[in-house]
Amino acid sequence: MSLIQLYIPTEISKESVYALGTLGLIQFRDLNKKINAFQRTFISEIRRLDNVERQYRFLKGEMDSKNIEMVELAFGQSSNNKFTSRNEIDELVEDAQILEDRIAQLKESSESLLKKQVDLLQLQQVLIASDGFFSQTDINPDLIDLGEDAAAILENGGFRDQSFTTGVIPTEKVETLERILWRVLRGNLYMTSKPIEKPLFDPKSNKFVQKSTFIIFAHGELILSRVRKICESLDADLYFVDSDAKQRVKQSKEQNDRLADVTAVLDTTQITLETELKAISVELSQWWDLIKLEKSVYTVMNLCHYDLVRKCLIAEGWVPTDGLPKVKQTLEKISKSNSNNDNSSIPIVINTIDTSRTPPTYHKTNKFTAAFQAMVDAYGVATYREVNPALPTAATFPFMFAIMFGDLGHGFIMALVAFVMVLYERKIGLMKRDEIFDMAYTGRYILLLMGVFSMYTGFLYNDLFSISMTWFKSGWKWPDHWEEGDSIEGTQVGVYPIGLDPAWHGTENALLFSNSYKMKLSILMGFIHMTYSYMFSLVNAVHFKSTIDIIGNFIPGLLFMQGIFGYLTVCIVYKWTVDWVAIEKPAPSLLNMLISMFLSPGTVTEQLYPHQATVQVILLVVALICVPCLLLVKPLHFKFTHNHEYSELSAHSNDEASDENNLLTDLNIEDDDEHEEHTFGDVMIHQVIHTIEFCLNCVSHTASYLRLWALSLAHAQLSSVLWSMTIAGSFGTTGLLGVIMTFLMFGMWFVLTVCILVVMEGTSAMLHSLRLHWVESMSKFFEGEGYPYEPYAFSKVLAAAEE
Repeated sequence: MSLIQLYIPTEISKESVYALGTLGLIQFRDLNKKINAFQRTFISEIRRLDNVERQYRFLKGEMDSKNIEMVELAFGQSSNNKFTSRNEIDELVEDAQILEDRIAQLKESSESLLKKQVDLLQLQQVLIASDGFFSQTDINPDLIDLGEDAAAILENGGFRDQSFTTGVIPTEKVETLERILWRVLRGNLYMTSKPIEKPLFDPKSNKFVQKSTFIIFAHGELILSRVRKICESLDADLYFVDSDAKQRVKQSKEQNDRLADVTAVLDTTQITLETELKAISVELSQWWDLIKLEKSVYTVMNLCHYDLVRKCLIAEGWVPTDGLPKVKQTLEKISKSNSNNDNSSIPIVINTIDTSRTPPTYHKTNKFTAAFQAMVDAYGVATYREVNPALPTAATFPFMFAIMFGDLGHGFIMALVAFVMVLYERKIGLMKRDEIFDMAYTGRYILLLMGVFSMYTGFLYNDLFSISMTWFKSGWKWPDHWEEGDSIEGTQVGVYPIGLDPAWHGTENALLFSNSYKMKLSILMGFIHMTYSYMFSLVNAVHFKSTIDIIGNFIPGLLFMQGIFGYLTVCIVYKWTVDWVAIEKPAPSLLNMLISMFLSPGTVTEQLYPHQATVQVILLVVALICVPCLLLVKPLHFKFTHNHEYSELSAHSNDEASDENNLLTDLNIEDDDEHEEHTFGDVMIHQVIHTIEFCLNCVSHTASYLRLWALSLAHAQLSSVLWSMTIAGSFGTTGLLGVIMTFLMFGMWFVLTVCILVVMEGTSAMLHSLRLHWVESMSKFFEGEGYPYEPYAFSKVLAAAEE
């Protein structure tokens, strides 16, 4: 990575930043850290564009409410990667304001007309119900029952002189209204209701609601006003209906005419609104992208120093060294294309700076390695130019997973699903995906490798949906004749070429054998993985030319780990090579051997090989000597050499950054980067912590790899139980019932296999494999103190906006 400074004249500053955004190679540094974000030079332009985005969001919301989809164009299919002039942006801003006002006006008119239409429809239903009610009461006035005070009411003039209230209320609240009025008026009322056949649109809840009309008769204006308040509190709409039949006919005619007029105007307004929104939907995506890119340009320009005296924009940023010629070539084109009348180009100055700052970490990836890199970066970003753990992880991660998930059938299902996603990755990439499916699609190559590796380990374990297969001739032979109840022992007649002999399947000691085999194998795999990872610390030390890290950390750490756990792995392999039955000796316990190696040095109860006690004492002494070496060598080296080295380093750093510092001082730009100075106490404390962690982790991390054995055993046993509890039981039934049972049990077995063994068990094994890489492997060499390289690129701006 290279740190560059750009001096861009004001008149071409925006166009230059736009071109750099299209190129996507520069990670700009903020040269205005101490300036408030609301006080920077181009904040007014950003606020202006924020308002345009708000207007576009309003338009998008209106399109969503009308189920109108916005036509989206991929980056590069439109003119978004070309420079947008100031006049074009001004035109977009003006158009956005005009469109917002137009759509808002149409929306407001539509809502107002819709309320009027609903109101007229409800009044129409009230008039129809009132006509029906009054026609019945005229024929039979005894239908009106005002309760116990009916005689007194009739003495005051009877029914014709009574007042009433009509309206519409949600059907679900009719019973509540009746109860409240009955209790408040103590039964001195008459109420009748009739449900409306079709649901009516409710503007308050913005949905269709089932409603009913009602008529309430009561005495006196005071009581009627109380009734109206109760009705309104229950979301009822009240309407005036004349008691005279002729007046009701006239009112109904006027209402029908108004309803027809309002409906016609409403339909026209909604058609106009939808037409406007459909026309906008074709170009809104492109307009929005242009505004997003324009806003990002001003955001980047706010990171730069705007020199009013020199009338130039001063920018600073990190660029990959191999991409520096592209940056220069792009800016030269901008400079020449904006030449003056005398055909002299406007100069853009590019300086490469020698600096002591730590550059961002940049790893080039493709669609295969991107998922593995993201997995590593989720734990921590690698320090600049240290070993990238993503490269070995691409091989070790799926293999560690496969050790725990070893089954030829389950691995085939996983590989098949991943292969489909890889085969149709372009089509799936254009689809809208939910969060879970998007995770699977992003890691499709990881899933593919996990499935393929699981098929390989399943072949070694000889597991195909918990059933063993006779791929080759067995190395064991069973007796030809035996009686029921006899204990049968096989005779070894050869060696099975590869993997687990199928003769072990179904034997009484099969679990004991595979248990011991997989447990020791997990220790071997863990030691190889940790040793392999520990070698990367040597690569880092050699690359950074840190001899003290090689002498004070790597060599004693390697001797300590190899002297104890490397010795254990050698003993495991040696124990496998000895035929203990042939030599008529009991196989020694390696766990007891390792414990007695520390508790009683020089004492061997069960000898594994000649001169074992002497070898173990030597290895123990070497391991004990390595501990103080880990603890003291590096701090003492720092104690005696740090003063001289620090003075040289400071002078060298000052020489390298002199031009940059002079320039920053001249331009009144303050450098906020702090350079931490370490003392002897800091180094000593760090080394003590490192030594304790390393020694303890050698024990805990080796034991942690036993999860390879535990999960592999659990997966095999769960698969076997699922097979025996489902499809295996149906094979004993014959006839039509047997066919039906086999069909049903197969479906049950397949669904449970995919859901439990492939999805749930696969997720569990993946998380355990991830932990082995993050903790057990990467802790041996990985610092992870870097920060990611995030260049300013239009593609990333648009991708972030879509998320």
